[in-house]
Amino acid sequence: MNSAHRPLVPRSPHGFSLMELIVALVVISVGILALARLFPSATRAQEQSKLQAAATLYAQEKLEELSATNWSDAALSAGRHPAGTATENLGATGAWHRYYQVTAMAAPMDDLKKVTVTVTWRFQGNRSTSSTTYLRR
Repeated sequence: MNSAHRPLVPRSPHGFSLMELIVALVVISVGILALARLFPSATRAQEQSKLQAAATLYAQEKLEELSATNWSDAALSAGRHPAGTATENLGATGAWHRYYQVTAMAAPMDDLKKVTVTVTWRFQGNRSTSSTTYLRR
């Protein structure tokens, strides 16, 4: 019988060899370890993002409160509020600290006051965010 007319039969009808199995397990293990290293950094990034969003909310909240304040109110007097190095402690645990700076603009823009609210917190070092608005007389 000619070999060209023989039906093809799989060489190993019993499955994978031990060496193929070991190589497959090593490849899968390396992939799983690489993915496992991403989880802690993703968790830290998510926590940082959550804290940043809360700080931005606290800054925006103060800007909205000050924009509804009368132009001659003491809260809009030039300088840092609260004075010195004091801050407002925010959040249930006081993790965020807020202060704001009011600057009277020079002529010809003397009908404006620049208000910058800064919120600080600690997460893997000192962090802060600032928001600025201009209030018109």
